[in-house]
Amino acid sequence: MSAGAGGGAPAVARASAGVLAATCVSAFVVNANTSAVSILLPAISEDTGTSLATLQWAVTGYSLVGAAVIVTSGALGDIFGRRRIFIGGLLLFVASCVLIALAESGGLVIAGRAVQGAAGSTILACGLSLLSAGSSGDAQMKAVSLWGAASAAGAAAGPLVGGALVDVTGWQGLFWIDAAIAAACVPLTLRTVQESSDPSRPRSVDVAGTLLIAAVLVPFVFAVTEGADWGWLSAPTLVCFVVSAASVVAFVAVEKRVRAPLIDLALLGNRFLVGSSVAILVVAGCINAVMYVCSLYFQNPDGLGMTPLEAGMATLPAAAGIVVTAPLITRFVDRLGARRVIAAGFGIATVAFALFAFVESSWGYAAFVVPLVVLAFGLGLANGPSSSVATACVTTDQVGAASGISNMGRYVGSAVLTAVTAALFSAVYTRQHADSVAVADALAAGFSRSAVGLALFCAFGVVLTLLVGRIRPTGPPTAAHYAAAAAAGSHTVPTRPVPAGTERADGTSA
Repeated sequence: MSAGAGGGAPAVARASAGVLAATCVSAFVVNANTSAVSILLPAISEDTGTSLATLQWAVTGYSLVGAAVIVTSGALGDIFGRRRIFIGGLLLFVASCVLIALAESGGLVIAGRAVQGAAGSTILACGLSLLSAGSSGDAQMKAVSLWGAASAAGAAAGPLVGGALVDVTGWQGLFWIDAAIAAACVPLTLRTVQESSDPSRPRSVDVAGTLLIAAVLVPFVFAVTEGADWGWLSAPTLVCFVVSAASVVAFVAVEKRVRAPLIDLALLGNRFLVGSSVAILVVAGCINAVMYVCSLYFQNPDGLGMTPLEAGMATLPAAAGIVVTAPLITRFVDRLGARRVIAAGFGIATVAFALFAFVESSWGYAAFVVPLVVLAFGLGLANGPSSSVATACVTTDQVGAASGISNMGRYVGSAVLTAVTAALFSAVYTRQHADSVAVADALAAGFSRSAVGLALFCAFGVVLTLLVGRIRPTGPPTAAHYAAAAAAGSHTVPTRPVPAGTERADGTSA
């Protein structure tokens, strides 16, 4: 419809508002749901009789499936229509919420969260693409900025909202409410969003690559999660590692042969992209892992004994701090360069985790606040610039593929580091408790050792800055840069306009 036709301009305006509402609301809900789940785990454990060690798969399973699906959902949108796949993601999200809310066992909760991982990654990937497809220039960047702000707000608000709902509705309330909101976005999308696709894209989908990504990650996470119980040199542990390694080899072989590979292997020769993507992996893993252990420790009666609402408020310095900090340091990146800012961020985060290494059962919440604030500041410093470098270090025609790699890294980091941290926390606590150490002291020891492990990951992040290089923005930061930095905890958001109709399903140019 042209703007000059009778009633055309108002119709376009209504359509634009509808697209903005559907995509931003869905992004807020998905990110709020994701960040809230760790707060809900103790309540779910008590209600279903499932151990917290098992329920960590509700967090890692979500991220594992999201890592495998994030790029594939984009390809499906390019081929079959982004609106169609976006609506499919919404419907799948509704179904997963209902399954979890009705679940009477931990197994069903974990299964529902795995389905939700596929739904959430699809909604984020296709939603941003739909938002970009109908506009260009400044209008496109304003819309993308709002989407980024909505994503960031959801990630920050999730733990507080989840904690509040546990006390009011039970843990199931979050999923019922999210299901209702996602369902309302379906008719809104059908009425206001135009279909778009990429006719130039090959019609094949790299299903084998998707399955092999899962085959790499799932056995590996099983091994690091269960290795302490099975024995690190036991047959099950070694089989998991061998299957994972073999799947890596098979994945590389498949990607070299398929017409439309899941990952452009040539991009893995770009040290800036590899360095920034691994930095994103570490940041995402650290923030999700610390939220997991804080939720468990804060709510445990032998820890701080908080209610879910109190725990949600207590984790705000970490959950909201990283979202608030990242945009504030964007101007420093323009002056100092990405390498220095990322290195400083990981260095500060290492110090924060080192402070947590001294946790004792006598600590009250006040002792946790300063390290949490320092941690949020450090991870915020590292996160935004890493996301920017991931797309700044490639040519325009490679931005979509680079964004896909960085987003996959985000999911992989969340899954692997949360699993490693959960296993370490559980192993230390179990060993100390078996040695007749008081429960409170054993919990504190588990928290302390987990922090040491995460400190080592952040120290490794400092080394990664040698790969990032001295990439600087091409001009002063705009509103899009600030929104992209805030949203970087959940998705890589483009900071420059792309020609209408050429977006991939991750919101970047084809």
